[in-house]
Amino acid sequence: MTVPWRMSYGATVLADGGVQIRVWAPGVNTLAVELNPGRHFPLQRDGEDFVATVPQARPGDTYCFVFEDGTTRPDPLSRSQPHGVHGPSQIVDPEAFVWADHAWKGIALEDYIFYELHTGTFTPEGTFDGVVSKLSYLRELGVTAIELMPVAEFPGARNWGYDGVDLYAPHSAYGGPEGLKRLVNACHQAGLAVVLDVVYNHVGPEGNYLSDFGPYFTDQYRTPWGRAMNYDAAGSDGVRRFVIENALYWLTEYHVDALRLDAIHGIFDFSALHILSELRERFHKQAAHLGRQAWIIAESDLNDVRVLNPATVGGYGLDAQWHDEFHHALYGYLTGSNRAYLAGFDSLEQIQKAITEGFVHDGGYSAFRRKRFGSSSRDQPGQRFVAFLQNHDQIANTSQGSRLSQLVSLDQCKIAAMLLLCSPYLPLLFMGEEFAETAPFLFFTSHGDPAVAQATSEGRRVEFEEFALAGDFADPQALETFERSQMTWSLVGQSQPSSMLRYYRELIALRKRWPCLHNGRKDLTTIQIDEQARTLRLNRSDPAGSRAVILCNFSTQPAEFDFDPANWELALSSPLASLYVQGSR
Repeated sequence: MTVPWRMSYGATVLADGGVQIRVWAPGVNTLAVELNPGRHFPLQRDGEDFVATVPQARPGDTYCFVFEDGTTRPDPLSRSQPHGVHGPSQIVDPEAFVWADHAWKGIALEDYIFYELHTGTFTPEGTFDGVVSKLSYLRELGVTAIELMPVAEFPGARNWGYDGVDLYAPHSAYGGPEGLKRLVNACHQAGLAVVLDVVYNHVGPEGNYLSDFGPYFTDQYRTPWGRAMNYDAAGSDGVRRFVIENALYWLTEYHVDALRLDAIHGIFDFSALHILSELRERFHKQAAHLGRQAWIIAESDLNDVRVLNPATVGGYGLDAQWHDEFHHALYGYLTGSNRAYLAGFDSLEQIQKAITEGFVHDGGYSAFRRKRFGSSSRDQPGQRFVAFLQNHDQIANTSQGSRLSQLVSLDQCKIAAMLLLCSPYLPLLFMGEEFAETAPFLFFTSHGDPAVAQATSEGRRVEFEEFALAGDFADPQALETFERSQMTWSLVGQSQPSSMLRYYRELIALRKRWPCLHNGRKDLTTIQIDEQARTLRLNRSDPAGSRAVILCNFSTQPAEFDFDPANWELALSSPLASLYVQGSR
């Protein structure tokens, strides 16, 4: 039987005292470790690694690597960076935390109702412990999982997290390793799963010292955010191990239930065994060893069903992926926005296809891409897709930070919410969506390097200029941009936000209660549309006998539907949308 994975790189606290320090550094001649500045210990070469046992080292000590020229660098596998990305690493004993989630085995993928949040802006504290204080609220809302935007150590205290450079170190400003473990522990005790957003397509620009140790990057491919990770060229074995073990690390040492892989279209690998396939296989094997259900979810801009297809038919076999075109179809139709990648999403037909099939662009011509694009996902079940009306990217990118509730009426928001939570997909809410949050969510950073800061501001302006309107660009480096993005919890007690919150709670409860609303059966989902009248009827059913009909009126005029409500229960209604159910629960 294969021995379950344990982390062997970085700083490992030994049972009989001392700490073993191991680092992959194939291109380095000599290397030493400096402990609690001032005490140096030489490292011995072991193949492509350098290793040493330091009897004097203890948990809580800081250390860094010293190169031949005297340059010092933090550990690429640092578990903690208490002084930021440029400071020394800290030794952490992963066995020291006392977990109380031993009975937690995870939840089935089809039961996920995601709540995406940004740790730094979700609460006034901006910490993992701050999130813990809101878990009772999230339980009452009815979601089953929180999804954390990336938490790996990044420069400064303000960042979305996609500029992380210490991929094994939970951000110090959020509460570091102990804070994240307390959050996961509390979530599991509250019956909530934890999804962690991780970035394996690039590493942030400031504090990125990986190249000093080995060939982590390649110039053979390019990403929009920085140098591509080296997954298939010379020296790539160590890079692949670094990333795969990062996934196993979050699963094992932090008990996370799922990983959301950021922008896998920026991961390039032409190896016989693709890095994503290998990662999924290792991740599931470790989860089985731990006796837990755990999942790999991708963000992909490719509309490529190979992401979900099993390896036996040439796929990567990931468990699910984000369904961007669900958002595009509803957002484009509701707001009338037709810019950039929203081009062509302007009819009920796109909404119909997004709900009943999945990919809207499934091999036909894309006006935005100016080519044929995508493949069919018709045969993939609904639980292989995560659908949403809003997320961090779509709020900040397509509307310069404005929430959907600031762009359309609350009644129109309720139509969209009903379609989301009654669709065959796994629904995701973005923090505040449930009570029509009015604060924007903007892109923010706090780089300390002036050149990186300027490049980030200018790059952001250019990347999304197609969505920008005159005078509405928010400088990501400005403190005000971060402060404007803070959640407004005082809204919850007010009339309109409370009404929206009750609506979301009722919708989520209905989804859980009725099998026809959460069975993921696209083949038992049909839609009738009337483009002229701007009406849509969604029909869901379940083999056990329950059925649901959702009637949506997108127009400003009263609508007539070919539907007799006799023998149906009106479960929930708003001025523009009604949900009827029938049969056994």
